[in-house]
Amino acid sequence: MVTIYDIAKATGYSAPTVSKALNGAGHLLEQTRTAILKTAEEMGYEPNSAARSLATKRTYLIGVIYDDPSMQRGFNHPVFSGVLNKFRENVEAAGYDIIFLSCHTKLSYKAHASFRAVEGVAIINADSKFNKEMQTLNGIGIPCVSTNASIPGICTIVSDNKKAGYKAAEYLFSKGHKKIGFLSAPNDEYLPASKERYEGFCQYMDEIGHPFDQSYYQQCESWTVPGGQKAFEELYKRHSDITAIFAVSDLIAMGVMNYSREIGIEIPQDLSILGFDDDRVSEYTTPRLTTFRQDSEGIATLAADLLLQHMVGLPIPSKFIHLPCEFIERDSVISIK
Repeated sequence: MVTIYDIAKATGYSAPTVSKALNGAGHLLEQTRTAILKTAEEMGYEPNSAARSLATKRTYLIGVIYDDPSMQRGFNHPVFSGVLNKFRENVEAAGYDIIFLSCHTKLSYKAHASFRAVEGVAIINADSKFNKEMQTLNGIGIPCVSTNASIPGICTIVSDNKKAGYKAAEYLFSKGHKKIGFLSAPNDEYLPASKERYEGFCQYMDEIGHPFDQSYYQQCESWTVPGGQKAFEELYKRHSDITAIFAVSDLIAMGVMNYSREIGIEIPQDLSILGFDDDRVSEYTTPRLTTFRQDSEGIATLAADLLLQHMVGLPIPSKFIHLPCEFIERDSVISIK
């Protein structure tokens, strides 16, 4: 294994100078740094992370909490898989590695984070039943950010769900729809996305003097296709006069499509459908699904930037930061008279 002392001997520079060049530290002449890096590459030098940790008393590890109890899509989640990929890209560019923390072992999140000596934690997506445990990470001084769950004292970067819900109602109403059904996900005090979309939806209806009729609201048992199918079946039995549906996820919207096909409802001729998330298959459904796209890259980049700032002692907000969603108009909504 090539060491910094081998590179020092080959270049004629001291070992401390070589170390500074390899770690991007210190005030070196550019030609000195370039010469050392070129020689290191030619000699096949690979950094020893264990030695680096011993020397700096740092691990350069960021813990990631990623779970998907609601959609049950794992790393195929339509939003948080993109958040995870971009977050990793950003922190690796800053010289850090990520390690997944789990509470499905004998270790708690707190114990796992301490055992791995992580310098910060990103809660990308999590099971909210462990929120109180995740609060302990912040309580013991480990810098944290969240990109979904609302955890007291932890900065959370999320989509502006309320504005998106407002836009959904405005769009459907502009198309002539007044008998609009709303399919929500299960209510969760720590995961407010569905609730916020509903609040924005109702806000628009109130503003135009057409308050939303609560009998057109139906909560799904899950964020899944079967959850959406069952919920729409229940809603349609109450209100067969529905002309449009706003579903808080594309998977729920696809459940609506499934039930509609079963009973002979033509989409969008008989029923317009608006979803949320821009799932990978939404562009390929029949008809193609009109939906909202969350800014996964923006959420991830801001989360990485704020966590890295927090880790060096800079203050960051301890509340929600909202990023706008993009409206994607396709073929599943039509105008009616």
